[in-house]
Parts: sequence; structure tokens; C-alpha cells
Amino acid sequence: METSKWIATVASIWIQCTSGASYTFGIYSPVLKSSQGYDQSTLDSIAVFKDIGANVGLLSGLLYDAVAVRPRSSASSPSSWINSFGGPWIVHVAGAIQCFTGYFSMWLSVTGILHRPPVPLMCLFMFLAAHSQTFFNTANVVTAVQNFPNYSGTIVGIMKGFLGLSGAILIQVYEAMYKAIHYTNGADDKKNLNGFSLVALNIAAYLMVMIILENITTFELWARVLAFVALLLLLASPFIIAIRAQLRDMPRSSQTMGLEGSRPMDETGLLEEEKYHEMPSDTDQESYIHDKRIMPGGEGLNLLQAMCTINFWIIFLAMACGMGSGLATVNNISQIGGSLGYTTVERSTLVSLWSIWNFLGRFGAGYISDYFLHLRGLARPLFMAITLAAMSIGHAIIASGLPGALYAGSILVGVCYGSQWSLMPTIASELFGVLHMGTIFNTISIASPIGSYILSVRVVGYIYDKEASGSGNTCSGAHCFMLSFLIMASVSLLGFLVALGLFFRTRRFYKEVIYRTVQNSSSQ
Repeated sequence: METSKWIATVASIWIQCTSGASYTFGIYSPVLKSSQGYDQSTLDSIAVFKDIGANVGLLSGLLYDAVAVRPRSSASSPSSWINSFGGPWIVHVAGAIQCFTGYFSMWLSVTGILHRPPVPLMCLFMFLAAHSQTFFNTANVVTAVQNFPNYSGTIVGIMKGFLGLSGAILIQVYEAMYKAIHYTNGADDKKNLNGFSLVALNIAAYLMVMIILENITTFELWARVLAFVALLLLLASPFIIAIRAQLRDMPRSSQTMGLEGSRPMDETGLLEEEKYHEMPSDTDQESYIHDKRIMPGGEGLNLLQAMCTINFWIIFLAMACGMGSGLATVNNISQIGGSLGYTTVERSTLVSLWSIWNFLGRFGAGYISDYFLHLRGLARPLFMAITLAAMSIGHAIIASGLPGALYAGSILVGVCYGSQWSLMPTIASELFGVLHMGTIFNTISIASPIGSYILSVRVVGYIYDKEASGSGNTCSGAHCFMLSFLIMASVSLLGFLVALGLFFRTRRFYKEVIYRTVQNSSSQ
């Protein structure tokens, strides 16, 4: 049923809201470090396995491609391609099993039930826990792009935004539950997606208010429970939008089904007017392979074909710079705060607020890039370049060590880091197609842990341990991280130059192909 895509979207939003436990690493990393007797380099090594698990989603992409079979007769209904044999639910189940195994094993280790496992085993626990995120993310994002091909930036921004927001949501769940125990393609697609976007912004604003209030006052038990119930109601509100969309679209979808019976189809089951037009043959863009439109339902590139293009490796390098430096920041944000004299509460607040900035970047970049693409055909890689330049400034601000610099710098880095997670999958789907999107964008995501390993372990951790003195492997003062963040500012600047090159390579493709396609779709 065509309108079932709205129910699927709500379900995906709810799953994304609980999938980002890896973003709360800054909350529990001090306990992990102290309980296991780790130094900063060892802790950063474990954090790298978190980053590898959370970003190397090739297995989830392959599983998704294997079980998400597209029946030929369903080409005109993006949301009805899941058959009775398989679907995204299989990918979700695989992720849930890994999530429980990884985090439960870590909990056993921290509480002492499992006596101090070797570091490689702890790295495995962390990898399994974080790797589950790729299964949830792949199933939700790729399905969403299939359902809303003309607004891929917006829907990816919504999905990625809720994933980024999940860190703050999970912390609120913890505050409510633990503290209580302690004390005792339709015409209305854009309109409906705007509704989901408004809900996301409301949740972000609510969480920000709660985070600020929790730092200036102490909530009683009844107030925490009430705040948690309000959060649950906000999370349930997308379901109302989905129901309204279904009721609104039912008459229109029944009329469409009646009309399709009399319209000519070709041998593949596609309506004649749905066949993609030939593309210009005088371009040097890799995306013009086979001279066919590379869009949902079209003949997109597989992973090996995509990897043979220059654009693939340009995106990969840009993401290694941007995502790698962003992950290095969030992985060490608690230790950075500690070196600058921030209290435990202030450091927890930084982690929670990071989720808010991460969300704003993911949501905002997708929505804004969609807006300018539909308005004037502006190529999405331009926004990738802009955000990487801003991220470089954010790293430089943190490096200064001035009062409040960590707050201001983390806002810029958090927003720009989140933007990459919204822009990269969308750009990949436009340049390489969505037929194998799950494997392609998850392979590009491998750039994130590679960059994180180099910057977290070989730069941040190494320099911190050299500066550390005394017992506990701790370092105090701005010098602990200054050189590290100046290096990361330079790396982000390199990412900006690389992304700018991608913009110049693809701007004609976006203007002549992507822009024309979205304009034609909007006019129908």
C-alpha cells in the first residue's frame, strides 16, 4: 500500500531515536577508563573500535541488499517492494542481537562480574555494540530514500538527525530510570516531511531546555517522571502525522490503481512515462555511465563500479578528514573538559549538547541542501565544503583553550560533523544510484574510523600521554590538546579543499540532471 511508507517512516524514526548509544561514549568512558585501569591511548584505541563498528557497515549493506528483494511488478510503488520473504526487519534483528551482546558484555566488565577482560576482548565488545548501529541505520536510511526519492536530502537529514539526537534521548532515559531507582512520492510528501522535521526540531529544543535546567536545578522524582513522559509523547507525535497522511492519500491511491490498469507498460513492468530518459553523452562525469539516469529504480552502479570512479575516492578522503576529526573530538570531549577544569556535570552536559548539535547538522544540512537543489540546482557537495571549512574553525577555537572555547568550538564541530552524515549518503545516492546504496555509502563510511584512528590514537592520545604527568595518566591545562586540535583544524581544511573539488566536478551534473529530474517530478 502506497501510504504505508508513512508508518514505515515513523517506525524508522523511533528506531533511530534509540540506536545511537555510541554517541554517549563520553558519558561512560571515564568509568571504563578507571575501572579497567586504562591510559588515554588505550581508551582511544577502544574508542576507535567503537568508530570502526559504528561506521563499517558493509555487512549491513550486503544483508540489506540480500533480503530487500524488489519485485518487478512494484516499480511504481516505492514503499511496497518488501516481499513476504525478507525486508529491513531482518537487518534490524541482526543489529539488535549484536547490540545486546556488546553492551551487556561491557556492563559485566565494568561492574566486575567479568574480571578485567584483555584489551583486545574489550575492543571486540565495543565493536559489536557499535556495529549494531550500522544495521539499524542502513535499514532505515536506504528504505527512506527509496520511499522519498525527490526529497532524499530532507529524509536522510531526518533519519540521521534522529540518530544524532538519540544520544541526548538515551541520556534522558537514563536520568529518568536510574534516578528513580536511586531515589526509590505523493502530492503531500513535502508537507508531511516538514511535519516530521518540525517534530524533530521540537524534540531537540525540548532536550536542550531539559539539559540546561538539569544543570541549574535539581529535579524531584515526580518532575523527572513527568519530563520523561513528555519526551515519550513528543516521540509518539510522528505517528499522528503518519495516520493523517494515510487517511489523506487513501482516495488518491485508489484512483491511481484504477488508472494504471489502462496505461501501457514495457517488458520490465514500468509504465512508459516512468522510464528514464537518455542523458547527455558529451560529459566526462562518471555518473553518466551507461548513459542512463542513475536514480531510484534506474540502473545504478554497484560497489565495484562506484569504487572505480574518482568521485568515490574524493568523497572518501573528504569524509576521512571531516568525520575522522569530528569523532576524535567527541571521543575525547570528556578528557578535554577534565584537562580544562570542567566539572563532571559540565562534561556530561557537553556530551548531551553534542547530540543536539549533531542533530542540527544532520537535519539542517539535508533540508537546506534540498531547498537550494530544488530552487536553483545547487550541487550538494558545496555544502559539504562549507561545513568542513566551518569545522576547521571550530577545531581552532577549541585549540585556543580560552574560557568557554570548548562550548563554542564543540557547537561548530558538532553541527558540521552531523552535516557530513546527512550529505554523504545523499550525494552517494545521486552520483551512484540507490540500487546498491546500502553497500556504497557504508563503504564510504569506513573513512570515518580510519580518520578517527589516525587522529584519536596517533595524534590526540599520543600527544596527551606525552603531556600527562603524575598518577592516573592525567593532564591539566590547555597544552594537553592544543597541538592536537591545530592538527585537526588543518586536516578539516584539507577536507574542505577536497570537497570543493568535488563541487566543481559535479556542478554540471547536478544542474543538468538532478535539478531537471526534481523539477519534472514536482510538476507532475
